[in-house]
Amino acid sequence: MTTTRSDFRYFERLRVRWAEVDMQNIVFNAHYLMYFDTAMAGYWRALAIPYHETMAYLEGDFYARKATLEYMASARYDDLIEVGVQTQKIGNSSMVLGCGVFRGEQLLVSGDLVYVFADPATMTAKPIPQAFRDLLQAYEAGKSMVDVRVGRWSDLGDAARKIRSQVFVDEQRIPADMEWDGADEGCVHALASNRFGVPLGTGRMLEHVPGVAKIGRMAVLAPMRGGHIGRAVLDALLQHARERGDREALLHAQLGAAPFYSRAGFVARGPVFEDAGIPHIEMVRAL
Repeated sequence: MTTTRSDFRYFERLRVRWAEVDMQNIVFNAHYLMYFDTAMAGYWRALAIPYHETMAYLEGDFYARKATLEYMASARYDDLIEVGVQTQKIGNSSMVLGCGVFRGEQLLVSGDLVYVFADPATMTAKPIPQAFRDLLQAYEAGKSMVDVRVGRWSDLGDAARKIRSQVFVDEQRIPADMEWDGADEGCVHALASNRFGVPLGTGRMLEHVPGVAKIGRMAVLAPMRGGHIGRAVLDALLQHARERGDREALLHAQLGAAPFYSRAGFVARGPVFEDAGIPHIEMVRAL
């Protein structure tokens, strides 16, 4: 079993809820499996794979075979804990994920979870595809899980259109005639795809005035949000703006996304306004 924080690349931060504490005023032992499962969902997101779509692509799915937990100390109500997940071993048709629950540097609970890759129809084991093995090994080696391409609408438009349609038209109910404003042909676009070539996020950039880049239409598929894909798209657009000599970047951020842009160095400017019925704020940063 894994025992130190340095063994993990991925962590999921959680806060212990009242409902998770038992009559001994500590987290009930079975809840640690729930913590592991919650962290595993984040681990898949860090791998940049929408889980169900990826399993369909791989023509199989992973099923729990065995869970082994070791309890060293207890978490208590309102503790901030971090749950680490790592791939420890990949066999022919099974793999072992190591998990650890930490409060600061203190290891509270460790666990090994064994999963078997199988055909969902017959529930018979089958070899783990090499592409998935390569993905896990690349992640644990510290490699990037997404590739961001920057180019014209003629090259990236088909994939970008699908993402924006799902996010803006279907999810946010923005009228299609407002989303497709005719500016795409003259913009530089960025498209983030995972290691299986599946497009996950996009954004565009146009010249607002000479020397000022305007970024917009930033969209990431819902299952992948929080996985740093949006930041990868934004960074690629900002780098392109620097390379062409722009001195400043601006954007109109949906109010709920303003903290994301703040973390990327953007500063709010001016009052809140509505666009397509959604509150926005203008934000700027120097390049």
